Amino acid sequence: MRMKPFFFVAVALLTLGSGAAQAQDDGPRQLGAPPSVPPPAPRRTETPRQLSTPPAADTVRRAAVPAPAPTPTSPTPVYAPTPPGQIPGGSTRAARYQVGLKTGMVYNVYDVEVKNPLFGRSYLLLDGQRRVEFDEVGFYDDETGHYVRTTLPGASRESTLRRDKTGRISLYSITSTQYSPTPYPGRYGSIGYGGFGYGGYPYGGGYRTVKTEYFSKDNGPIQNLTLRNLALATTDNAGAQQLLADARRYQKASLASYAVGGGLLVYGLIQTLRPTDTGTSISPFVFASIPVLIVPIIFQSKQANNQRQAIALYNSAQ
Repeated sequence: MRMKPFFFVAVALLTLGSGAAQAQDDGPRQLGAPPSVPPPAPRRTETPRQLSTPPAADTVRRAAVPAPAPTPTSPTPVYAPTPPGQIPGGSTRAARYQVGLKTGMVYNVYDVEVKNPLFGRSYLLLDGQRRVEFDEVGFYDDETGHYVRTTLPGASRESTLRRDKTGRISLYSITSTQYSPTPYPGRYGSIGYGGFGYGGYPYGGGYRTVKTEYFSKDNGPIQNLTLRNLALATTDNAGAQQLLADARRYQKASLASYAVGGGLLVYGLIQTLRPTDTGTSISPFVFASIPVLIVPIIFQSKQANNQRQAIALYNSAQ
């Protein structure tokens, strides 16, 4: 029974000791002490990607996804201008011919008509709707060939010439109808019908269809198709010069035949009209003049053939 006080004293001392320790731990912190911070976690360094390293799979997938298509809208109409050389509202068929104006404008058309009204000036009708005056035209094509508008040597007005041959020496011609009341020797290139006339065969007058030819060298000015002009244009070709020299001889022979045949014909007519005791009879000189006057036709044909050969030889040699 005496030990109980001692037991209670020991328990009390133990209780007081634990309370003092707890009060010391829960005491106020010092203001100058820094707060406790947990140490930072180590950073993971990332190795830089090399240029040759392929991109990640997810990047490839994002690049392969196509962009969303734009919302369709109504198309805006575009009105193209009329191409140069095409007639607005003209034929939609493929162009066959060309019509060149002196201004440099060239029309590509399907149809070309030459209009020669009874009153007024001639003109071209393109595709049945556009009218072009001849004064504006430099050249044109149609189903009959190629034509140019130019001023002939010694003329003051323009004429329309058809191109018959193309080359360094190009040939052009004009066909017209002429009336000759008296016989006359025809010039080269003419074919005449009327009376007894053919190609200048001087038996009578009448209407003749005359084809007059011209030429142009290297697209230069139009010149009369004469032996002298051709000889000057072909001085750099010996073969053409020889052919033209032969043509000149045929020309001289033709003129001589006309002179002889015409003389015989005139003398025969005088003899026929002279009265005689036996009555009127046709003089034999009239009959003698007929074959002599036929000879120029042969010479003219040879002359024309030599001229054409000279032109063909000159064009083929260049």
